[in-house]
Amino acid sequence: MKKVALLAAFALSAFAGEWTGAISEAGCGAKHADGSEKSIACVKGCVKKGAAPVFVTADGKVVKIANPDKVMEHLGHKVKVTGKLDGETLTIDTVSMGH
Repeated sequence: MKKVALLAAFALSAFAGEWTGAISEAGCGAKHADGSEKSIACVKGCVKKGAAPVFVTADGKVVKIANPDKVMEHLGHKVKVTGKLDGETLTIDTVSMGH
């Protein structure tokens, strides 16, 4: 019974869904979520120097990305993602640009 309760608690903590926003980096967060050329250049430069990519939701919430390899082609861009949000960490299944 404990195992079932633990699995139910874990299932409730993760939320699968679809979100629009932007791929930024941990240092600047929402400051570079506009998809401009300047923001794209800054995010790419910071990630190249070691900053972690983050997802900024349309309402400005910044969340960590569990699998950053999924977003490396989308640094600085506005995107739509699908995946699972668990607390402050997003595991991305799909990414599409231009949203």
